[in-house]
Amino acid sequence: MNLPEVKLRELKLEDAADRYKWCLDKEVTRYLNVPDTFPPFTMEETENWIQKCTDKTNGYEQKAILSGNGKHIGWVDLKNIDTFNKQAELGITIGNKDFWGKGYGAAAMKAMLLWGFQELSLHKIWLRVDIDNLQAIKSYKKSGFIEEGILREDRKRGNGFVDRLRMSILRSEFF
Repeated sequence: MNLPEVKLRELKLEDAADRYKWCLDKEVTRYLNVPDTFPPFTMEETENWIQKCTDKTNGYEQKAILSGNGKHIGWVDLKNIDTFNKQAELGITIGNKDFWGKGYGAAAMKAMLLWGFQELSLHKIWLRVDIDNLQAIKSYKKSGFIEEGILREDRKRGNGFVDRLRMSILRSEFF
């Protein structure tokens, strides 16, 4: 499959408006680990989070995802960075639903994997995905991620808990 062109760039405070708008859409936040309150974050909290990302004070290497023509469509990050064991957790969201199902998430993930393996010299990049998020699981498998196991009742969602699948890709598998 030919992936669309994407660019990753550092977050900017101006990204907060898009991000806040996306967090108001329950379809966008359904599989995100966000509070059950509505909205899950205020505009001020969104701006504060982006500031922490740009200041590198929260342990996240978070990038804005831009379409080939420069439109801000989501974000991708590496977190829980373990420099000793050379691994990190990947997170990704395409917030602009006009870009869903068209390969932009896979393209952004590939760019972030390349960045993590090259710039951070990681050995392994892993993720957790809700067991019922079948579209994401399919995309991760296409990108080369391998299932490692089930994390039982790993995320609070609504009034209950959902299992999550842990998946990973090794540097040697990516290259």
